[in-house]
Amino acid sequence: MAPSDTPDAPSANRIIPLAVARSALGDEHQARSLSSELSLPYLGTVRPKDVRQARILLFLDEKGLCLQLAGKGAPGPVRAEFVSGKMGYRREHGGGAGQLVARAVGLQKIRASLHVLDATAGLGQDAFVLASLGCRVTLFERHPVIHALLADGLARAALNVDCAPVVGRMTLRAGSSIEWMSAAAEGPDVADVIYLDPMFPHRDKSALVKKEMQVFRTLVGDDDDSEVLLNAALAVARYRVVVKRPRKAPAISGPQPGTQLEGKSSRYDIYPIRALPPR
Repeated sequence: MAPSDTPDAPSANRIIPLAVARSALGDEHQARSLSSELSLPYLGTVRPKDVRQARILLFLDEKGLCLQLAGKGAPGPVRAEFVSGKMGYRREHGGGAGQLVARAVGLQKIRASLHVLDATAGLGQDAFVLASLGCRVTLFERHPVIHALLADGLARAALNVDCAPVVGRMTLRAGSSIEWMSAAAEGPDVADVIYLDPMFPHRDKSALVKKEMQVFRTLVGDDDDSEVLLNAALAVARYRVVVKRPRKAPAISGPQPGTQLEGKSSRYDIYPIRALPPR
């Protein structure tokens, strides 16, 4: 017998911070599995704009898994998408090794394939760019919900003929990259380059225009252990650590970056450890 789509009954007058739900075309078995794995209430088949008992939905529709703020007037869904949209265009027309993130990692200076550890993967966009340029990328995302989004996006991308080779160079891990790097500190180098993009504690509300940031901040807040993260990365990276920051933000407390690359809205702080091998 097929499992019932009967939703979990929330407590009366209680607003749930996060729940799992689906559209009529969303995979009901996957929704149930996510609800169980993440210990989240399951609301069944809903329209996000009609939901009042939850603030955020981990929502399954015909396009896969997404995060959706509930209620009328909420911004559209956020999902890890690599095949189409912005990432699809960037894959085909992104500028290759001349892209700022590629230059920060050092891809213009080295011919050999680099192993990059993306210690704060989020939705995996920068990691996908680096993998598309030939890097072998290990991704860590410690928040289980964001990890589920990223895993879903990579699984869908692996079914696309153009994206599959890129995804093949990407390995997603769960848990804390800080703990993993600390445990590896006594062994060989963890990665050639370690890439960090911690959530910056913006105080200017105008900086929250992107719907991704609205949803992320509602769900996970800011990263308050950036200094610990940087120190752990500096202890194990082989060639350099690269930190992505808002353009006008201060550097992470601690050692000062050796150099910086600045774009229109972002900046890359580069902490060199030893020179990259010559081309």
